[in-house]
Amino acid sequence: MSDPQPTILIVDDTPENLSVLGELLQRNYRVRAANSGRRAIQIAHSQPTPDLILLDVMMPEIDGFAVLAQLRDDPATRNIPVIFVTAMDGTQDEEHGLDCGAVDYITKPIRPAIVLARVRTQLELKRARDILSDQNSYLEAEVARRMEENQLIQEISIHALARLAETRDPETGNHLRRTQEYVRTLATALRHHPRFAHYLDERTIDALAKSAPLHDIGKVGIPDHILLKPGALTPEEWTIMKTHAELGSRAIAQAEADAERKVEFLDIAKEIAHYHHEKWDGSGYPDGLAGDAIPISARLMALSDVFDALISKRVYKAAFSTEEARRIIVAGQGKHFDPDLVTAFVDHFPTFVRIAGQYTDEAHDE
Repeated sequence: MSDPQPTILIVDDTPENLSVLGELLQRNYRVRAANSGRRAIQIAHSQPTPDLILLDVMMPEIDGFAVLAQLRDDPATRNIPVIFVTAMDGTQDEEHGLDCGAVDYITKPIRPAIVLARVRTQLELKRARDILSDQNSYLEAEVARRMEENQLIQEISIHALARLAETRDPETGNHLRRTQEYVRTLATALRHHPRFAHYLDERTIDALAKSAPLHDIGKVGIPDHILLKPGALTPEEWTIMKTHAELGSRAIAQAEADAERKVEFLDIAKEIAHYHHEKWDGSGYPDGLAGDAIPISARLMALSDVFDALISKRVYKAAFSTEEARRIIVAGQGKHFDPDLVTAFVDHFPTFVRIAGQYTDEAHDE
């Protein structure tokens, strides 16, 4: 199917000039005419939109310069090319017209061959610009689509891996989703805090939330008789259980090494998996880190993980109420948890309760 005829709008307050230009152009183009600046602006906003405007300068009420200014100020018409066609033949007049945004300047009396050649040139340029714009729009849409698709694949892969660990411990239910949202809540609350603002930008908060579900991936390496034991673990069993932190970080580190380039959320996931059982006072594991030596990501995960463990039923304990869990978290301020994180937790406790209710386990209803 061939392209439709280009539409040209000719604007002149003199009927004879409209007639001359109309007869010249209508052999090859769809021609529309306006005998005033106001009418020209109306037609420019109607369908079919002009592909090119031939605009007289000296017109009553609104001159050509004012018409062009209005066209350029309106997003719907600013990309329509305009050629001034005028009896003003001074060099300064031509320079002024081009400075105002006209693509060309033709002086009267017109020479048909010149007019046709310049009209054809400007239409070809507009067509090329339109093709380029369409291609750019397509490419932008395609890039956005592929990024969204990659994002979805990435999130599905993370949850698939995390679920692998979760299947070993069937009572954890929606633990992954809840802890993910707890981490996001805490990180957002602390985004402008003097101690954390350098780290918690929007991109990092997003990476933290993505990484959180991988915190216990190392549990796949813990034997069932220890992981699912209903009673207290022996000292030897507890030693083995604690290795899940290092097992998880090593697995993520290997995945990171296999990647062709650095993946930011994997770096954070590795931190979280390795250090989320460290305690503020240095009594945690696996490395006994204390205070600010513990990565921020792991501190956020530690509080989120403990809160959710407290309110969740396990084979070895009943679920605590959210209020009792709140009391225990507050009691751990400066001992188990970074004091400023506990303050943020208390300030946003209703959000934690809402998340817990939104992603509740079926086991809680039994």
